[in-house]
Amino acid sequence: MASKKLGDLLVDYGIITKEQLESALKKQKYRGKRIGEILVSEKIVTEDEIVDVLQMQTGIPKAYFDEYFVDKKAVLTIPEGLAQKYNLIPISFNGDKLNVAMSDPMNMFALDDVRIASGYEVVPMIATSTQIRRAIETYYTSQKIEKAAAEATKNYNISPKEIDDNEAGISRENVNEAPIVKLVDFIIREAVRLQSSDIHIEPFEKYIRVRYRIDGELHEKQKIQTQSLQAIMTRIKIISNLNIAEKRLPQDGRMKVFIDGKNIDLRVSILPTIFGEKAVIRILKNDSKNISKEKLGMGKESMQKLENIIKSPYGIILTTGPTGSGKSTTLYAILKELNDEHRNIVTVEDPVEYMMEGINQVNVNVKAGLTFSSGLRAILRQDPDIIMIGEMRDNETAEIAVRAAITGHLVLSTIHTNGAAASIIRLFDMGIQPYLVANSLSGIIAQRLVKRICPNCREEYEAKAYEKKILGIDNSRKIILYRGKGCPKCNGTGYLGRTGVYEIMEITKEMRDKIVENPDIDFIERQAIENGMSTIRSSCEKLVYEGKTTIDELIKIAFLGN
Repeated sequence: MASKKLGDLLVDYGIITKEQLESALKKQKYRGKRIGEILVSEKIVTEDEIVDVLQMQTGIPKAYFDEYFVDKKAVLTIPEGLAQKYNLIPISFNGDKLNVAMSDPMNMFALDDVRIASGYEVVPMIATSTQIRRAIETYYTSQKIEKAAAEATKNYNISPKEIDDNEAGISRENVNEAPIVKLVDFIIREAVRLQSSDIHIEPFEKYIRVRYRIDGELHEKQKIQTQSLQAIMTRIKIISNLNIAEKRLPQDGRMKVFIDGKNIDLRVSILPTIFGEKAVIRILKNDSKNISKEKLGMGKESMQKLENIIKSPYGIILTTGPTGSGKSTTLYAILKELNDEHRNIVTVEDPVEYMMEGINQVNVNVKAGLTFSSGLRAILRQDPDIIMIGEMRDNETAEIAVRAAITGHLVLSTIHTNGAAASIIRLFDMGIQPYLVANSLSGIIAQRLVKRICPNCREEYEAKAYEKKILGIDNSRKIILYRGKGCPKCNGTGYLGRTGVYEIMEITKEMRDKIVENPDIDFIERQAIENGMSTIRSSCEKLVYEGKTTIDELIKIAFLGN
């Protein structure tokens, strides 16, 4: 097993040629990397091909991270430094032995070092370098947070009385000491790597709770002793340019961090509670490269309706739904579709969530007097073709938007309502006359986000009686539905990621007449359905039948009255 080198094995199995191996060996002399890393970086082989060759040659089994849960106690049998040095990680106990996933299971030095460090005999398993690096980041970060929290508590052992005393604040110099810096840094890094949308740091009487919002749901990740609260909050305030002396009023700020080669924008909100200040950190994924209308998750009919709406050279296109329903992502996907050198596109947002090349983007700054309405007025003097307003919040903004749409501009915005028809009524409530609403609107996109069933552990089952009742199906019929049974890939939840559910209302000439004739929400919705609009509920039911989401997700949407 140890006598045959990886490069020779790849040649023997016909994966690479002798010439490619010789070229890689020459590069190895001055790069100092392993031969496998060089071959992968040169795109001569893939990591999976290397793993397959090693498995065939050695008989060593693969480590399937997507199928088996990693035992955290096994991980902690060796230090992180050793795991990173040899690119390996213990994943489970095997009696009195230790199963270790390795990118190079033929490295005898690595096997010996793990055996000495852990005190267990080692059973090697094969995995790709990428899988192991990701596992190291995931499973050792939690350990780092616990260690940093313990050090922070030890360093800032402050009594509850001192925490409540404004005169006993922690200084800017003290808070920059390593334990607190590390603790806050590790919390943010772990949240970003777990693809969280928000971090909640919440003080209670006996502990501080740290939770991450992942796929729309909060998950508790850590409990920290209350003695560290003031130092944690001071550190967060410093890096987000807030007033560290102010502890009685809410504060909002922003910060930027660099994680895994990417700049990440964070929006910070501090709120005083009875047990101290609470922080919520919103993680803004400002990389627009992966945004497109094709990735919104729309069906063919909804996509056709969307394309019809965005062909309009002027008018208002609204997206509506609760906070966190993906409205902004939909608007950015539309902007990306419309963005070209012949159009002047300007946005006013609070804040800018995705930076897009070729689009002029403006951040709202209320303190400086730059609101949605004032920004919109200024934009109209910039010769725009397309305008995006982050949100229609008041009568003034809505009136300016309507005037802009009627005078030949395409206006995109969001509004908070439960459905497409309700958005029209909301504009009436803002003081916009029905004939202006009818003449200015081009289309309304109501949406929700539902969790997707994990494709790695999806299973079929026969629908129960109550599920058939929800779907409006006769109980005597046999219906097959789908769910996720839980696996490491989805962290045992049965869900992986989210997809959009849409209700798209095209404002046709007939619809305009109906809006002016009878501005009633039920009447407008019935007319839209007659014109072919699928409601959010019916769109979600389709996803349930297709095995993309579960009946539980449909119930959540049905509960909202759609």
